[in-house]
Formats: sequence, structure tokens, C-alpha cells
Amino acid sequence: MSEMSFDEMLDASFKTVRAGDVVEGTVLDVKPDEIILNIGTKADGVITRNEYSNDSNLDLTTVTSVGATMEAVVVKYSETEGQVTLSYKRLAQERGKRRLEEAFNNNEVLKAKVVQVLNGGLSAEVDGARVFIPASLVSDTYERDLNKYKDQEIEFVITEFNPRKRRIIGDRKQLLVAEKKKKQDELLANLKVGDVIEGTVKNVTNFGAFIDLGGIDGLLHISEMSWGRIDNPSKVFKNGDKVKVFIKDIHDRKIALSMKFPDQNPWNNAAEKFAVGTIVHGRVARMTDFGAFVELEPGVDALLHVSQISKDHVDKPSDVLKVGQEIDAQIVEFREADHKISLSIKAMDNDNQKSED
Repeated sequence: MSEMSFDEMLDASFKTVRAGDVVEGTVLDVKPDEIILNIGTKADGVITRNEYSNDSNLDLTTVTSVGATMEAVVVKYSETEGQVTLSYKRLAQERGKRRLEEAFNNNEVLKAKVVQVLNGGLSAEVDGARVFIPASLVSDTYERDLNKYKDQEIEFVITEFNPRKRRIIGDRKQLLVAEKKKKQDELLANLKVGDVIEGTVKNVTNFGAFIDLGGIDGLLHISEMSWGRIDNPSKVFKNGDKVKVFIKDIHDRKIALSMKFPDQNPWNNAAEKFAVGTIVHGRVARMTDFGAFVELEPGVDALLHVSQISKDHVDKPSDVLKVGQEIDAQIVEFREADHKISLSIKAMDNDNQKSED
């Protein structure tokens, strides 16, 4: 067996690599746009900026230094060019994909930085691998502008993992929904009928207002807003208003609220204030063909029948009265159990006539 020459022994001491191999090397030189590695092959390994990161402005001198060790994957080996093309980014992405696959299989919650805002959602990066979070899965409420998430760290779970089709989908919404439900369950467990609580008006509709009680909403129906009559909730409340309410009813997860506090009931002591024969002052609140309803105080309406408006014949209340008009009348009937009061102007005229006679 012939002895090897020095050059042959030197060549034999070098490793041979091929595309796809993962190698470890020592940094021989680093420039803003490339890193030179000694990976034990005849030719040095080179990692360009594009093969290190997706950031085209990254200065590689800020991420490593001469003498440091690092791993990379072989992209191409060319003896003629005298170099081995390496990629740190591709290695990181492959490891990132394995990390994502593991998280997908275990339904693990991941936390990552949003690196790009796209038309249809967000792109987050986990160990070099990208995850797409569709706009519909970013939040549990409609988000008009996703730019506020740029460079923010968010939590999500992987709901679809198909790297061959380049579909790695994340979902943040389900985490928010689950967290909100947990808070709602805790709040519901501590709420009971009769509790007085302060809330914030969240949304006003024509039938009432939804009140945020600190993580769960309750409905304040228009009929429960006041002891008086309210025709348009938006004229009384606006979003963001602080209100004091009490729990009227809880059914499953639905909470009915009220601002009609019993101690403020205008019918308390009504028998004394509105005894038959009493002359009262009120405002015409609304009219029908058979009479006018007169508000004596907020929450207390009385009926002035068309036959009791005047000693003269009146066809319709609107012939002699108008909404908003203030009048004096005499109470001729009081039914406390039914909360009904009947008025008469004619009776006052009769009394005046008798006194004159």
C-alpha cells in the first residue's frame, strides 16, 4: 500500500458535505451582509444576509462575531467556486415548523411577535417559521385596522398545519372567547338577584341598553330605565355612561337589569298624595280618541277621559288639549292596586258652579 502524499492527507482531512446537511462552524469573518464560517470542508461556508433573515436591512455584525459557533444547513457546495452556500434562515424555519407541528398536535398556546400586517390578517414568526392568522381569527370583535398589532406579541393556537400547502393557520380569537367566558362564569357565580352594581353603557338600542358589568353584559330594557316614561333610550343614555343598576333576573347567561329602585317608586304613599277630591297639576303626556293621559309626576300617569274634559261636549281630546300642555284637574278615582287614577276638569267646573250658587 503506497503512502499518501501530504496534499492527499490534507484533502482527506476535510469533510465532504451535500445539500441538506446540517453543519456547525466557527465564524471566521462577519460583514454587514455576510458571514464566513469554517465548517471543516475544503471551502469555507458563506451565509448571506438573505439566507440569515427576512429583514433586508439587518446588519449581520450585530448578530454574531468572529469566534462564535453557529449551525446552518447546506444549500449548495461548489468546489469550482470554492465555497459552500449555507442558510441559517432555512434551518431555523425547519426547526420552527417542527415546533409548530408539536404545538398543533398538543393544542399548545404560542406567543410570538407579529412581523407583518397583511390585507387578510397577520403574520407572526415562531423560531423563524411563519404563521398566518386570518383577520376573522385575530379578535372576538370586528377589527377595522390591524396595524395596531404590528410588532406586538400575541398569543394564539395552531388550528391548521399543512406546510406542503404552505398553510399554517393560527387562531387568537378562540383564546379570547375562552378567557371572556371564564371571566363571565366567575362573575355570574358571584351575582345574585337584587345586587346593586355599577356598569358602563356599551350599546344603546331602541328597546333598551346593554350594560357592561365588568366582563359580562346585562340588558336594561326601556321599561326598566325609569319609573317615568321613556320613548327613546338614546336621548337618555350614550355609550360610556356610568350607571347604577340592580339585578332584576338571571336566566342562564342572560341578565335583566333595572333602574326602577323600589325605594324610589313614585307610587309609594300615593294614596295620601292623590286622594279622591285632590286638585292636582300635571302635563299632558299623550292622547287617544277616548282621553288624555296626564303625567302627575315621573311614573304616575292619570287618565282624563274625553267626557271629563269639559261640561261642554268634546269630540276628541286633541280638539281642546295638546301634548305638553299643563293643566289642573281633580282626582275622581284612585285605584292603588291597579295604579290607576282618573281625573276630571268638569268636576272642578261643577264645584265652582256650586260655590257660586
